[in-house]
Amino acid sequence: MAHLTTDDGVKLYYEETGKGIPIVFIHEFAGDYRSWEMQVRYFSRYYRCITVNARGYPPSEVPKDGSKYSQERARDDIRAVIDALKIDKAHVVGLSMGGFATLHFGFTYPDRARSLVIAGCGYGAEPDKREQFAAEAAASAKRFEELTMEKAAEGYALGPTRVQHQNRDPRGWREFADQLKEHSTEGAVLTMRGVQAKRPSLFELVEKMKAITAPTLVMTGDEDWPCIEPSVLMKKNISTAALVVMPNAGHNINLEDPAAFNAHLAELFAAADAGTWPVRDPRAMAGSILGK
Repeated sequence: MAHLTTDDGVKLYYEETGKGIPIVFIHEFAGDYRSWEMQVRYFSRYYRCITVNARGYPPSEVPKDGSKYSQERARDDIRAVIDALKIDKAHVVGLSMGGFATLHFGFTYPDRARSLVIAGCGYGAEPDKREQFAAEAAASAKRFEELTMEKAAEGYALGPTRVQHQNRDPRGWREFADQLKEHSTEGAVLTMRGVQAKRPSLFELVEKMKAITAPTLVMTGDEDWPCIEPSVLMKKNISTAALVVMPNAGHNINLEDPAAFNAHLAELFAAADAGTWPVRDPRAMAGSILGK
């Protein structure tokens, strides 16, 4: 089993498949490195695919110190991965919790990203949802702690933006839920409290978004309600961002419709590597509706 060590001394598990330009996949809270299997099977034919488990997700280390878990640390763990693997620049693909980390990576380390995929990103970001999200995150952490992940996972996997996956692909959803049951209870609790509940709102990061220059793809399902408005916010404020809204889809978009998800990523990677991904024409942001 391959592990690397971050700059703060935490061991992270990773897998590599394929050769060529590197793609680093960063999973969501309810996922792990296995969540990217259908992307790795496709893209490893053409790229060097790297999947990694976040701290708190065995076989990665589960630090017991709560201060080891934060949005900043999740961002810097992406840098730690590409540093340890001696990668100069990589395509970085993140979903949900991984999408937040990818966004932060993009504006903090602009010279290290060939492109950014920010998918399913936005939970708790809307100003009028901050208190609700914090309360639900605290309740989820408490439930994990009291029941263990093995027993709490089923309910979490049936959230209002997960049922689309169950309806669309029952076998795939069952695999997702069963893998979630295997997660570390302690790691899930510490991650929910340290990363999820405390991350800044996307609406506080608008000026930082404007500094992103890497080709960027923002993706959301059209029934992933907490991500729709934040996705539009990122589209408006990242001049290199394209926005994909996948139809009849919830949160697990890379699992729900892997063929469509992969096709969108392939277009991004090809254009980014060729230097042909567009930057928005400033005229598209004029205040008028119909123009002159």
